[in-house]
Amino acid sequence: MSKKIVITGAPGTGKSTIILELEKRGYACLHEISREVTLEARKKGTEQLFLTEPLLFSDLLLKGRAKQFIESSELECDLIFFDRGIPDVQSYLNYIGMDYPDDYEKKGKKYRYDFVFLMPPWEDIYTNDTERYETFEQSLAIHNHLDKTYKKLGYRVVEVPPGTIDKRISYILNIIETFQ
Repeated sequence: MSKKIVITGAPGTGKSTIILELEKRGYACLHEISREVTLEARKKGTEQLFLTEPLLFSDLLLKGRAKQFIESSELECDLIFFDRGIPDVQSYLNYIGMDYPDDYEKKGKKYRYDFVFLMPPWEDIYTNDTERYETFEQSLAIHNHLDKTYKKLGYRVVEVPPGTIDKRISYILNIIETFQ
């Protein structure tokens, strides 16, 4: 059975860069879907769906991430890395102070990951783009909500220290090897 590993963090923390490098090294990786959801909404005339309809955006993410989780069970490999996990959806809604259906927490409890790695905000690498509109200060607040949400769901959250891509990946792989 494959180990399911979440690489999460606030915007601009380097998680997608880590996922891409892990993929280059031959690991199974499932990519973040929020950019796809955002781009699809733009095609329909909504610039930032999370800002205008946060619950609709979050519903789409929750369904997409649950689908990723279920489909990952069909992969034949030792490790599967996810760019964000199901509990991230709750974290972002907690960040903006919005209530959400009980189903969000139920899915966070039902679909369990084996490891959760949290990338901390790192001002030296932080940049904005057309999908990443948050300030660095907002990134810090989101980081705290991610940490709190995963811990509330009973996860051991491992914070990945800043460093080169190679050092960060080595850190992650060493933790996985140590606790397998």
